[in-house]
Amino acid sequence: MQHGPAVRRRKLGAELRSLRTSAGFTSGEAARLVGWHQSKVSRIETGTSRAKPADVRLLLDAYGLTDRQLRELLLVLAGSDDSDGRHHWWHAYRGVLPPTYRDFISLESQAGAMRTLETTVVPGLLQTPEYARAVTEAALEGASRERLDALVEVRLARQDVLRTEPPLELAAVLDEAVLRREVGGPGVMTRQLNRLVEAARLPHVRLQILPFTAGAHIGVTGPFVIFSFSRTSDLDVVVLDHLTSSLYLERKEDLRVYSEAFNALSIHALSPEDSLDFIAGTAAGG
Repeated sequence: MQHGPAVRRRKLGAELRSLRTSAGFTSGEAARLVGWHQSKVSRIETGTSRAKPADVRLLLDAYGLTDRQLRELLLVLAGSDDSDGRHHWWHAYRGVLPPTYRDFISLESQAGAMRTLETTVVPGLLQTPEYARAVTEAALEGASRERLDALVEVRLARQDVLRTEPPLELAAVLDEAVLRREVGGPGVMTRQLNRLVEAARLPHVRLQILPFTAGAHIGVTGPFVIFSFSRTSDLDVVVLDHLTSSLYLERKEDLRVYSEAFNALSIHALSPEDSLDFIAGTAAGG
């Protein structure tokens, strides 16, 4: 169990080691290619040392990696502000966002798919502006209006991953409590539920409701997110949110357990079609 930066170092190192092996180089040969000592390559591959974006570019060029999306992802893991010449918008909010939130956004922006269980609030990617503000105000009581405005802007900007090509594939299981908890008042909640109906009709969004009648379930221990990456499953990660930090689970065993948990929740939840009707009925006062 690690915090975001440590996970990123280890995952980056493991992928660089895999690329080196595939290219047919020993660590010593790779070091000579880029003008380093062999120990530096080893420290980077084991995650002991942080790899700078410039270092990663040198290695990727030496290994002949031309896959643009994979290069982009690995540079993001290295903490690049401007990987492959493309600015990452969230860095404009450095003064507002804690490092763990920036790590989360960087993973979200590069993931091919996201599976999430939510037990209390609507997932950030599906929130309306009014709902997002109400949730943020409740979570950060006493925060200045300027900070609240910035955090809501970030929440809405994150939603671009559902509109890009190709879009993020989102599968979400929501406990019925998410629909019943009146956030921001009746009007805000009705508009938020209608937004969920719209999102549920998108081809790349699979939305399911876990009704109260399902009883106790494996998700009662809390919400979680699983990020999956189309170029390599070795970078997949589970994220658990806590009040003051986020924890990242990277072991294959953890990924297997949470994937099985999500599959079990999907089986016990209403089908996507019935979930859409359930949400629409709740919005209409059902």
